[in-house]
Amino acid sequence: MNDMITTQSLTKKFGENLAVDQLSLSIPPGEVFGLLGPNGAGKTTIIRMLSALIGPTSGQATVIGFEIGKDDYDIRKNVGILTEAPGLYDRLSAERNLGFFAKLYEVEDIPSQVEQYLRMLGLWDRRHEEVGTFSKGMRQKLAIARALLHEPKVLFLDEPTSGLDPEVAHLVRDFITELRQEGRTIVICTHNLDEADRLCDRIAVINARLLALDTPANLRRQLFGRSVVFHLVKAEEKYSKVLEGKDFIQSVKIIDDKLVVTLDDPETYNPILIRDLVSHGAEIRFVGELRRTLEDVYLRLVKTEEEK
Repeated sequence: MNDMITTQSLTKKFGENLAVDQLSLSIPPGEVFGLLGPNGAGKTTIIRMLSALIGPTSGQATVIGFEIGKDDYDIRKNVGILTEAPGLYDRLSAERNLGFFAKLYEVEDIPSQVEQYLRMLGLWDRRHEEVGTFSKGMRQKLAIARALLHEPKVLFLDEPTSGLDPEVAHLVRDFITELRQEGRTIVICTHNLDEADRLCDRIAVINARLLALDTPANLRRQLFGRSVVFHLVKAEEKYSKVLEGKDFIQSVKIIDDKLVVTLDDPETYNPILIRDLVSHGAEIRFVGELRRTLEDVYLRLVKTEEEK
């Protein structure tokens, strides 16, 4: 199946400032794809280029088979976008806001489509109220409804839960999960690393250029390997020496009464390690795996880039 989004050496400059540098990637249908990076890394610029709101300085990109710079009208018509600032009309009701944008998108059955998304996002009972009276969470939900009115195949979400209280943020994340199950392709730009870890199939770490691209699990393995923690009654140096000579082990550390062992394929080798430790007198309380967070991955990549 053809990719929903492709970029080849996509570059954007603002004057002398290089915002996006030679970005090449592809996003298949139905994937939730995360863009991570520090402020000013070019994430929002990428979304604006891919939604045909601004043009690239050089390079190429296609979205749903349409070429940026050539088929911009078709791209804008067939994608949905949630910007960090919702940009709604405060003096219009929720219903009239959506009705106005539905006309711009040439939605066929406007009343039905507006009702569907107002109900889906829990705003139907407030449909006649001016949007200027809405809380930030309600405005964000309305902006999501606006982005979906025309049933786009590709959805761009820029900081979808920024500044929301936990309950509304949870609702938005659940809604994104539902959209993924419908087969939509979703690109999320976020600073919420835990959210990205839970929602995204793959993640690109950006700092003007592409630093890394893979699934969260693979990024953790590539940067840190897998580490198993053996919780002992008493950790002694002789136990680490028992393990250090094995060719499938990268490192062994003693931390308090724990042995932290970085190795390949713990599922295969853990039974061997347990037998060896026990045979040398170790008393094992329990065994667990040290799980690195996406924050660990992100900070390692950004720090390495800064050092370069």
